[in-house]
Formats: sequence, C-alpha cells, structure tokens
Amino acid sequence: MTEALIVPPGAGRRFVTRAHEVTFKVTGEHSRAASTFEVVVPPGFDVGAHVHRRGEELFYVLEGELDFLAFEPRRRTAEGWRDWRSAAGDRPVRAGAGSCLFVPPGCPHAFANRTDRPARMLFQQSPPPDHERYFEQLMEIFDSGRGVDSGAVARLRERYDVHQLTPLRYEAAAGSEGGA
Repeated sequence: MTEALIVPPGAGRRFVTRAHEVTFKVTGEHSRAASTFEVVVPPGFDVGAHVHRRGEELFYVLEGELDFLAFEPRRRTAEGWRDWRSAAGDRPVRAGAGSCLFVPPGCPHAFANRTDRPARMLFQQSPPPDHERYFEQLMEIFDSGRGVDSGAVARLRERYDVHQLTPLRYEAAAGSEGGA
C-alpha cells in the first residue's frame, strides 16, 4: 500500500455483541508494523493477566477508566492479578482518559473495567494480523449467547500467542445482558 489511510469516526470493520465492541481501524492489510483497534470495554470485564512471547501492545484510554497491570509479579497467583506486586513494589493502577500503556514481549499484563460505565480505548498490537483473527474469533465466543466459555477462550488464546496467567472474566453489571 502506498497511499495514506484515513479512517473517519465510526468507520472501520466493526464487531459488536450485546456488550462488547471492537472496530478494526488499521489492519495487516494496511500496515506491516501493527494492527490498531478501537475497543469498548464493558463494566465487569477483566481480560485476565497474560503474556505474549512475540507480540507487543499499546493501550491508550480514550474514555472512562481501566485498571492496568504491566509488570512481572514477585509471585504469580492463578486466581487474580489485582493483588500482585512487583519486586520494586509496583501495583496495578487505575488509568483514566489520556493514559497510555506500552507492553513489550514477555511482560505480564492485564486490564479490567471495575467501574459501572463502559470504557473506550485505542489498542495497538504488533505484529499484525494475528490479533485481528483472534478478536474476530473471541467476539464469536462472546456472542454465542451462552456466557463466556473459558475453555474455548483458553484454546483460542494458545493459538494466538496469548498465554493466560489468570482467567478472563466477564461479570456483567446488574441489569445488563451478558455474563460469565
């Protein structure tokens, strides 16, 4: 591709389920460097701590607040990352609009929306296009109408260099659709 790409607001290839929304803005078709997505993170969603051996990621919060983890903990626990501490004493942080997180390969990381409002972030993953296929298939799991099938998510993640350390969880806020 030798021409620039302009993606207007609301444009891009969208995947929407009852509570999740992912819009592909720049894909491997456009860039050799990275895929770029706009992601709506619903209340109660926790991606779970995970690590990529090859990929690097960038998260930029556009609206709302997300809890972020990005360090190797002193001790990994299988059930949850929110209490993890690094050897230097770092803890997960609450990040608001304008916050940016860069994650190199091999760094454990996670995000969760522990508020009662959706958060929106720009997400970039390199190299493309693995996370594009991953998101397409993950959205199918979320849209199955049977809640989040943790076994299906784990199998999907292993295929796409997403090595799970704690489980993905989605506990829909009271009165909303979806659930685990």
